[in-house]
Amino acid sequence: MTKADIVSKISDKSGIEKGDVLETVEAFMEVVKDALEQGDNVYLRGFGSFIIKTRAEKTGRNISKNTTIKIPSHNIPAFKPAKTFTEGVKKNVLVK
Repeated sequence: MTKADIVSKISDKSGIEKGDVLETVEAFMEVVKDALEQGDNVYLRGFGSFIIKTRAEKTGRNISKNTTIKIPSHNIPAFKPAKTFTEGVKKNVLVK
């Protein structure tokens, strides 16, 4: 599903113009991104949490030069679904 699909479905369900829905969806994504960039987690009860995870420093390999390199610790964005979200997906998704 793409952003356009999401906008279309929300527009159909709510009766709001697609342009207005698109603006709202993009504003939501911008607010979440800005919050994470500032170090704040975003909690949406019943849906999930957009959180910041810290990856530890580790040693990697540059295979083209056959050398080891140190990869510094860094933060990455992550999504942790709510329990009800996870249970709903487990029940309704067919195993392929």
